[in-house]
Amino acid sequence: MDLQDQLKNLFPDHVPSEEPVKEEKPTVWLQDEPLICKYEKRKGKPITIIEGYNGADKDFKQLAKEIKQLLSVGGSFKNEQIIIQGDYRDRIMKFLQEKGFKTKRVGG
Repeated sequence: MDLQDQLKNLFPDHVPSEEPVKEEKPTVWLQDEPLICKYEKRKGKPITIIEGYNGADKDFKQLAKEIKQLLSVGGSFKNEQIIIQGDYRDRIMKFLQEKGFKTKRVGG
């Protein structure tokens, strides 16, 4: 007896729907001004800062999470900036351009 037969025995009146469930990708606010991707050193350690996003904070936080997972590094979201540990400007800019953002490289 497979799972479908067991479910029919438990719920004889249920009619299963044939529509597949579609997963919705989170939409990201696209903007006119480019995101600024800059490099700094704080306490002697390199960091990459992304700023200039004018959408919702939760979308920017989601973007920060995706970048951190892509690079397997630490980082944070503070004061409407994404701070990534290390100098990853090239990879971050490539990722953002694939997402549809315009980017601008600043510093060093």
